[in-house]
Amino acid sequence: MNDARTLSANPAPLETPPFLEEFLSARRGRGNLSEHTILAYRTDIRQFFSILSSPGDLQRLTAADIRFFMAELIRRGLQPRSIARKLASVRSFFHYLQETGRLEHSVLQTLSMPRYQRSVPAFLSVSETRELFETVVPAARYRQGNAGEGGLLDSFVLRRDAAALELLYGCGLRVSELTALHDNDLELAGGFVKLTGKGRKQRIVPLGLAAVTALKKYFEVRRNFFRMKRGGELAEGGYVFLTNKGKKIYPMLVQRMTRKYLLPVTEQKKKNPHILRHSFATHLLNGGADLQSVSEMLGHSNLSTTEIYTHVSFERLKEVYLKAHPKA
Repeated sequence: MNDARTLSANPAPLETPPFLEEFLSARRGRGNLSEHTILAYRTDIRQFFSILSSPGDLQRLTAADIRFFMAELIRRGLQPRSIARKLASVRSFFHYLQETGRLEHSVLQTLSMPRYQRSVPAFLSVSETRELFETVVPAARYRQGNAGEGGLLDSFVLRRDAAALELLYGCGLRVSELTALHDNDLELAGGFVKLTGKGRKQRIVPLGLAAVTALKKYFEVRRNFFRMKRGGELAEGGYVFLTNKGKKIYPMLVQRMTRKYLLPVTEQKKKNPHILRHSFATHLLNGGADLQSVSEMLGHSNLSTTEIYTHVSFERLKEVYLKAHPKA
């Protein structure tokens, strides 16, 4: 294969490499992966073949070809983390070709993945969290209660928002987990919620008293709202969080809702639902929770994913040390 490739601003159209769909089917079955992950695999691998103009003899793929692929991704403005993910997808595909006897060996087998600096996730301080749940959310309900004609719709929306925020922070839910939550996933009497996360991996997370209380109030208003406005009809599928039309809430609605309530609370640039998940993990670790337990509650596949939150605990310990140790 020619090592002296020319970068092209208009690469060839994406093609479907041989055995790609077979590989994806195998990953879907063996890895229990979500359709979102399967789509990412397909996109990454097809992009690799597109940029290299569909190399014919994969056995002769060289390190120069991989460098060319990485250089093109850099030219397109991709960050190191995204490039590493794409290379991991391609390496997984080539490993499958080797496993199934379609490929004898590959340069990707011994390729070291590029390292990238993992960014520290944004999170709310404890005081900001208190302000959110003790001041901002109650103030919204107070204004609604004094609005007169706001009525049942406003009450439904505000109670729904309050319960959603309590779950995002109190249980560390992902947005996809929140929107997919069913009534029968909740055990309010027992104080826990059953979640299905990435790769359809299931876990059970405790429900705090604040979340249970918020959910009970929301369910009462939800029942009254749909009885009065929609003849008692709820959304199909028994979803917990609904729009005022009886459909399950969608990610963009959760994004807008979270931003609205976080605006008066924090100066953080990102005011998205994930900041509440990050705050959940950070506050637990700072409070003395062990890493394994937090990892299980977050639904992480391994501890290394959760370790990014430990920097906060270390900074807290360092602060205590500097203030308390006579030789600090």
